[in-house]
Amino acid sequence: MTIEENIGYNFKDKALIEEALTHTSYANENNVKSNEKLEFLGDSILEFISSKYLYNKFPNLNEGELTKVRATVVCEDSLYEVAKKHEISEYIKVGRSERSNGGNNRPAILADSIEAIIAAIYFDGGLDKAEKFIIDNLEEAMKSASKNVGVKDHKTMLQEKLQQNGDIDIEYKIIDEHGPDHDKTFTAEVIVNQRILATGIGKSKKHAEMQAAQKALESLNK
Repeated sequence: MTIEENIGYNFKDKALIEEALTHTSYANENNVKSNEKLEFLGDSILEFISSKYLYNKFPNLNEGELTKVRATVVCEDSLYEVAKKHEISEYIKVGRSERSNGGNNRPAILADSIEAIIAAIYFDGGLDKAEKFIIDNLEEAMKSASKNVGVKDHKTMLQEKLQQNGDIDIEYKIIDEHGPDHDKTFTAEVIVNQRILATGIGKSKKHAEMQAAQKALESLNK
C-alpha cells in the first residue's frame, strides 16, 4: 500500500508528500528539503480547523473549555496515534543514525510528520481537503475530549484535597524510565512536604504522574 492509499489522499504534486515525510536528519545527509517548514504551517492549520470545528459543534462550551479540548487533541500524543493508524513509520525518511536509534518510530518525529502532511495536503488540494483529513482523523478524539472537559483530573483533585487546610508543597518526580524511545514506560512519585504519597506508572510522564495522583487520592480516601 502506498502512503497516498494509506492516508486517503492522492497528490497531484508528489514532491509535497515526499517533503512532508523527510525528517531533518535525512535532509541533512542527502541535501534535500526537510519537512520542518511544512510542519510549521501544518500546526497552524490544525489549530485553526480544530478551533472552527469545536466552535461550531459544541456551542455549549465556553472559551476556556474549548481551549482545553483543543489542547487535549492538538498535541503529540493524539497526532502520534494518527501516525500509527496510517503506519507513517514505514514511510518517514530519517537519517542513518536516527534510524539505527529507532527514530522512524519516535512519537515526536511521527507527530510532526502528521502536521507536515496536513500542510502538504493544503498546498496540493486546498483548505477543504486539509480540513477533511483533520476531521477524519481527529473528530472522535475531539468528541471524546469534549465529554470530559468538565471533569477534574486526579492531579487537580489531589491538590484541592490537600490544600483545604492551607498551602502545601506538592511535587511530582520521574524516578525511572525504561524501554526504547518509541515505547518508553515512566515511573513517577508524588511527594507532599517531602513525604512520598504514592507511585504511578504510565506510557508518558503525564500519565505516570496522573496515576500517582490517583493512587494518592485512593489512599487518602480510605
